[in-house]
Amino acid sequence: MAELERPQRLQIMLTDEELAALENWRFEKRMPSRSAAVRELLRRGLASDGFLTAEAGVKSQDFGVLAPEKANGDIPDRSKA
Repeated sequence: MAELERPQRLQIMLTDEELAALENWRFEKRMPSRSAAVRELLRRGLASDGFLTAEAGVKSQDFGVLAPEKANGDIPDRSKA
């Protein structure tokens, strides 16, 4: 079998809503696969500034793809954290 160009695998778990958001973005941008879409989003995220720095004791479940809504319907601004 030929050697893979990307031999490392990364498994993540998403909610139905997060997967729908990924799929919608993928099709809107005409990405050829989920993997290509995730790699592009990772590339963009790693190149950006203003991201949340995790505090001690924060759990994986506290980081979602979709920002949680506040009680009044506003989406919190995580870039200032």
